[in-house]
Amino acid sequence: MKNEVEYRIEAAQRAYQRWSKMAVEDRIEYLKKVKEKLLINKERYGAVITQDMFKPLSQAIAEVEKSATLIDYYIAEGQAILQGRHIQTKWSETYIVHDPMGVILGVMPWNYPFWQVFRFAIPTLLAGNTVVLKHASNVPFSAKALESCFAVEGFEQVYFNLTMPGNEVEEVIEHPAVKGVSLTGSEPAGSAVAQKAGSLIKPVLLELGGSNAFIVTQDVDLDAIIPLAVNARFQNTGQSCIAAKRFLVHESLREVFTARLAEEAQKLKQGDVMSLATGIGLMAREDLAMELESLLKDSVALGARVVCGGQREKNWFEPTVVTDVTAEMPVFQHETFGPLAVVVGFNTIEEAIALSNDSHFGLGVSIFGNDVEKLKQYVHLFDDGAVFINEMVSSDPRVPFGGNKFSGIGREMSEEGLLAFVNKKTVVIK
Repeated sequence: MKNEVEYRIEAAQRAYQRWSKMAVEDRIEYLKKVKEKLLINKERYGAVITQDMFKPLSQAIAEVEKSATLIDYYIAEGQAILQGRHIQTKWSETYIVHDPMGVILGVMPWNYPFWQVFRFAIPTLLAGNTVVLKHASNVPFSAKALESCFAVEGFEQVYFNLTMPGNEVEEVIEHPAVKGVSLTGSEPAGSAVAQKAGSLIKPVLLELGGSNAFIVTQDVDLDAIIPLAVNARFQNTGQSCIAAKRFLVHESLREVFTARLAEEAQKLKQGDVMSLATGIGLMAREDLAMELESLLKDSVALGARVVCGGQREKNWFEPTVVTDVTAEMPVFQHETFGPLAVVVGFNTIEEAIALSNDSHFGLGVSIFGNDVEKLKQYVHLFDDGAVFINEMVSSDPRVPFGGNKFSGIGREMSEEGLLAFVNKKTVVIK
């Protein structure tokens, strides 16, 4: 471990000794200052995000604004959640208190370089922990801006960047000051971090990949569905764990749905990512675009048909819609992390549910139809962390976020995110 990395971990531990003893109301005042900096600088921070990973500027600014809404939630609800609760027992008094744990390591990805960090760091700090963060190596300007945003005048520094290669993360987990780890990223990274944390009996929270299904039953209004489908697949240039990646469409609608989805995908405004008019950007790295191209080519060789798009130049990948896809093809079985939509037909709702569950991921699913009461009966049949009826899957600070199967362990945001790294201590008085 480099001296600078160890120095920052030890600085975070020293800060924890004081920060953890601070009243929750004072920590909330800190959050208010962070939010103020975030919004005052939202255009500048948005430009930094776009510079790092080529997200269209309008979407980058929206990401910064969404991060502020998360802070609002914890400002409003955090103190009540951390108060704990009394329990009726045979003793005169029994209650639960929530104590912080120490220094928590965050390992965060590039696709939402502000939002992912805020949804981890804000509840972790409010609970009384301090944070050391290993950000993705391809978003260095975002990492620097974040450290500046979390440095609030009048408050001790409680958030520290760790500049190091990913293969040193396990060594950081071994540091005795580090009491837990939260990772958002790939399956291999999550597996390695979970194994290391488990061997040291340290808690871990993992938010990994997703291959969300977007189910369109036969009694829907396509005029209402198509704009949602375009946004669900192509927002953030398709580089989102909760993006709709597999469109499961009733056979009676599949042909027209596919044609209309392709038509709208081709209308997405391309161009300078620093222009507010641009609707779809470049992929973050050329190697990621090459991986997506490989999945597409292998599936076409097996019989998939490209309806629109399919062309790549460096890290530009044309918005693509593919049909005649079967469950054995790579574009169905793998996470297509980019602007590629897969359309698969089904005849019965039971078949659609089986296709949705035919994935080692289990993050979220959307299902659309007019009979909401009937759709609600299917909720328990999906292997996912979230089911959205007549709405695209999204994240909201007020509800738990996380997945099942290879999509991760634990939940972020809401009450669960705030209590992810606390010691839930039982107190009994005779």
